[in-house]
Amino acid sequence: MGRAYYSSRISNFLTQDVDYILGHLLIQDEFQTTDLQKNAWKFEIALLQEKLHPFSDGDIAFEYTIPRLGHRIDVVCIIKGVIFVLEFKIGSREHKRSTIDQVMDYVLDLKYFHQKSENRYIVPIDVSTEAPDVENQIIAMDDCILHPLLSNANTLARDISSVLEQISDTCLNIDEWINSRYSPTPTIIEAAQTLYRNHSVVDISRNDAGAQNLTSTTKAISAIIDNCKEKHKKAICFVTGVPGAGKTLAGLNIANERHKFEADEHAVFLSGNGPLVDVLQTALAKDKSQRDGITLDAAKRETKAFIQIIHKFRDEALATNEAPIEKVAIFDEAQRAWDADSLSNFMSRKKGVHNFNQSEPDFLISIMDRHKDWAVIICLVGGGQEIYTGEAGISDWFKALHNKYKDWDIYLSDKMSDSEYIGSSTISELLSGRPFSVIPSLHLGVSLRSFRSEKLSAFVKTLLDNKPDEAYKVYSELKYTYPIYMTRNFEAAKKWVKSKSRGNERYGLLASSEGKRLRGIGIWVPTEINHVGWFLNDKEHVDSSFFLEVAASEFKVQGLEIDYGILAWDADLRYVNNEFDFFRFRGSRWTHINVEQRQRYLKNAYRVLLTRARQGLVIFVPEGADPEEDMTRSRLLYDEIFNYFKKCGIVELDASDQ
Repeated sequence: MGRAYYSSRISNFLTQDVDYILGHLLIQDEFQTTDLQKNAWKFEIALLQEKLHPFSDGDIAFEYTIPRLGHRIDVVCIIKGVIFVLEFKIGSREHKRSTIDQVMDYVLDLKYFHQKSENRYIVPIDVSTEAPDVENQIIAMDDCILHPLLSNANTLARDISSVLEQISDTCLNIDEWINSRYSPTPTIIEAAQTLYRNHSVVDISRNDAGAQNLTSTTKAISAIIDNCKEKHKKAICFVTGVPGAGKTLAGLNIANERHKFEADEHAVFLSGNGPLVDVLQTALAKDKSQRDGITLDAAKRETKAFIQIIHKFRDEALATNEAPIEKVAIFDEAQRAWDADSLSNFMSRKKGVHNFNQSEPDFLISIMDRHKDWAVIICLVGGGQEIYTGEAGISDWFKALHNKYKDWDIYLSDKMSDSEYIGSSTISELLSGRPFSVIPSLHLGVSLRSFRSEKLSAFVKTLLDNKPDEAYKVYSELKYTYPIYMTRNFEAAKKWVKSKSRGNERYGLLASSEGKRLRGIGIWVPTEINHVGWFLNDKEHVDSSFFLEVAASEFKVQGLEIDYGILAWDADLRYVNNEFDFFRFRGSRWTHINVEQRQRYLKNAYRVLLTRARQGLVIFVPEGADPEEDMTRSRLLYDEIFNYFKKCGIVELDASDQ
């Protein structure tokens, strides 16, 4: 099946029988076509055959597939080199905001990720067939995307002509356009949905190198699973990756491929990140409910078997000595598993289980070790992401393997020995001489996260490592592809993210969980928020991120993304005497954080917050107050951090061209 259900020169399209074209669409449709869809296609074909006569030298395509979004564009016309994207709403008497956002999402996807579209004029058109006439203004934005045109059955040809009177481009053949390289960078929510619809990582990978990297890693893990299954062995794999390389995506891909009850190899994706699991479960369930026509509850039951919170998997194992149904367990962010003291304390306080003396890695391996024939554990390992007290890092996994589980084979990426994963130790020391196999393809070395810039992680690292000169150099290159601004004016920050967002591009307010004195200017950082609604609800819902009323902390956004962000920076991570210092607010005053590990948690919290926005960020630093009025919000505290950002090159929003 091609990317488009039907494509042709418009001159040919105008002379073909409606039923002939409809037949092509029906043959290509991978789903059971409803009568409603058939009638819609008939209407579109007839209308376009009537209206496109002035543009017979152009090309047309129906139902162009966009895997990343899980949708198909109704109609694409390429006329005089200009790409027209048409979204039809048959019988609609109004131009709904949701339709305008939908067609703009398609256009943005083409502009960002479709090679033959990226340097072209692209025109989004909402064709609500019975809506009132609108006098459209032909306005092209900086990236050659036009403001959406609002058309109906009568004005469509007029509106296309109006564009072509002002804009044209070099010739572009429809077949060349359809077969162009499509290189998306999905959010983790979009990626999970796309994989769950039986697409492959190749369909949703940003570039050839990224797709090859993910495919190579998947093949390596699959080979290990197949070997264990065939030879009745047990194995544990450690997968590493550069920031944004798609470790979670690789894990979801394996879970999806090995989600086979009938083959006795059911796989599950496990994460200790509660908000991530909640959001992914709900997003998958909503998508499946809409596609399959089943209830949301029924869809949730299925998706909860595919993605689970690690604590529930662990707690279920406490109630029985039986092996779990899963033969393949993928642990996301494995370095964040709890150490023995933290887990023992939790078990005693919350579960009434006393004398529990295992670390979480030890206990999790023991659960999978209950299988008599074979089992595989895949540990997805990140560096510099620990933000919770009691997170052990990767060493406790190796300690458990050294002390027990002698029959488990160990497979490591060739980067596992790097200091960001195991500190100053060596693999041999941690495993005390136990044999292991090194497989280079278990490392994901190509970043996929930000299609705007590869340099964001480097900038954040130099900024937080107090290297302003290096940060300045990186920022001087970064600012052209990934805008980062700062401001002392919260309203200006809100105006900026709203002005940048188009279609359903999501924006939101971020803040550190320790940012307690932001409350003094009306920004509350609650411990609990409706994180599912924050990430998934639309613009009309007050619980959504779009309202910029609820600040999400590092605990709610780790592993998830928005398009544009406002990061409200409080005095918990402040800049004093030319270095960062660490505080938390308790009672009525700031208290210094003396424990090095807790300082690292706070620094990592801001690392997470600084890297959540895919397309741009504005850092809001409050003005503060006179010390005599409020010492906890002293202007000096905020001035110092603002001045440090200036040294790093960050441009002030209020002084820039918005």
